[in-house]
Amino acid sequence: MISEADLKHLRRCVELAETALEKGDEPFGSVLVSAAGEVLFEDHNHVAGGDHTQHPEFAIARWAANNMALEERSKATVYTSGEHCPMCSAAHGWAGLGRIVYASSSEQLAGWLSEMGVAPSRVRNLAIEDVIKDAVVDGPVPELAEQVRELHRRLHATGR
Repeated sequence: MISEADLKHLRRCVELAETALEKGDEPFGSVLVSAAGEVLFEDHNHVAGGDHTQHPEFAIARWAANNMALEERSKATVYTSGEHCPMCSAAHGWAGLGRIVYASSSEQLAGWLSEMGVAPSRVRNLAIEDVIKDAVVDGPVPELAEQVRELHRRLHATGR
């Protein structure tokens, strides 16, 4: 179930994704929120420099592992504009983070990119639940997924 608080944080993720796009990067953004509702960390994609591991969800997992107790991590929520890739899902699971809420799914993204004629990724799309056995996941959110789709359309319209 997606709450109004969830929507607020997901909208911020879409804003961060747009910031990434404006900076010449792929449009992904993520936010880490404590059990009390405090935004603890936020980031966007930084893969344009060539290091394709610089995803915001991975940065969140690293930050949480270094700055939060395991119990705090397990009660925190990660919000993201796009469903975690397998690398980020694994990092999320290893860090012991809690719920994941995403605006658009990996399956949606793969479909959009195919429609745009973009070659598929070398990394398989796997649902978060296929990587983390006890994941609590909510998404996608149709109205925000359409905004994310538009960001990807803008990215690939520029030939990047």
